[in-house]
Amino acid sequence: MFLDKAKIYIKAGNGGDGKVSFHREKYVPMGGPDGGDGGKGGDIVFVADNQLTTLIDFRYRAHYRAQNGENGGSSNITGKSGESIVIKVPCGTVIRDDETGNVLADMYEDGKEVVVLKGGRGGKGNVRFATPTRRSPSFAQNGVKTVEHKVSLELKTIADIGIVGFPNVGKSTLLSVLTDAKPKIANYHFTTLSPNLGVINLYDKNYVLADIPGLIEGASEGVGLGHEFLRHIERVRMLVHVVDVSGSEGRDPALDYQAIRQELARYDEALLDLPEVVVANKADMAEEGAADKLSQAIGKPVISMCAIIHEGLDELIKVLAKEAVNLPPPKKVEYVPYVYDDAKDDEYEIVRLPDASYEVKGGFVDMLCRNVTLDDVDSNRYFQRKLRERGVFDDLRQRGAKDGDVIRIADVVFEFVE
Repeated sequence: MFLDKAKIYIKAGNGGDGKVSFHREKYVPMGGPDGGDGGKGGDIVFVADNQLTTLIDFRYRAHYRAQNGENGGSSNITGKSGESIVIKVPCGTVIRDDETGNVLADMYEDGKEVVVLKGGRGGKGNVRFATPTRRSPSFAQNGVKTVEHKVSLELKTIADIGIVGFPNVGKSTLLSVLTDAKPKIANYHFTTLSPNLGVINLYDKNYVLADIPGLIEGASEGVGLGHEFLRHIERVRMLVHVVDVSGSEGRDPALDYQAIRQELARYDEALLDLPEVVVANKADMAEEGAADKLSQAIGKPVISMCAIIHEGLDELIKVLAKEAVNLPPPKKVEYVPYVYDDAKDDEYEIVRLPDASYEVKGGFVDMLCRNVTLDDVDSNRYFQRKLRERGVFDDLRQRGAKDGDVIRIADVVFEFVE
């Protein structure tokens, strides 16, 4: 089954907590603190793999969570770092943040590796907080807790040559005779429900061909199946436009050609600048001179052929080989990589809650909570001092906080005192 769009949830591992521990050994009085640091959480890593051609694996698994870092241990032992998760995707997959639509990565080249989410830092053990005046700190730092994100995956097939045209004009048949691909072929509209790929060898150089299905009038606006698959044509470097000149469908070949060109232009005008080879297919069932008539109508050379019996195939291959020499470079997505930023340790905001209490939150609060243990007297003093030095109490007064108002900072709730 072909699947070219998916949405998944990813979460890097949390950092391990630092350890509160004191050295205990016979004949060693007052051994001092020896709590180790917590380990780093695992990363979320995406890797492009040219052996994959669909996103079907993500239909059966939607959540990817890296391993958490282990907590620190006694005797200055650092916790083990969490294992990262490597997520393999087909080449050509574009990864976006689902909420903002910003591009996180374009997995264009085979083997490309991108760390989309970094694991949380491990917390410091109590040995890190020992000073000449505080020789036995009874608190440690908690590890950084990470946030889960929803991302969308969109596969844009990487092919050198795209075969376009109305349904049932012979695109799949042409692909099968040019390459070793075995697409499903039948005399029904929309038989092809997914892009088919094949490889053609032109003078000892291989090129990937893609049969782009579902193009009809209105495809660029979501009519039919075209809107689902037009994304696969974005990266091609040359077009083979197949037109049915047999008249079996009761349509004008020249109008068919112009209609598909208009849909391509509405989707992306740059597609009209690509090199194009026009094929008049099913010529064996057409009136004599049908290919020449089409060529005059559109003002371009046309190759007359009958793909099913290989008539005109050699001429088409020669033209493709000649055009392929001067193909433009592959097109990549132009974007500024979006990076999930950790909350900055010096920023906070004050919010007035519906119950008239005040909440202080942000990166500064998160950092402070990781560094303190409120049950410890020294740690509690440190907590109060940092709030005062950062100006939190002054900002609360400016926001209207008065004696007796309830203040919430993380899990701490206290009354404000002028």
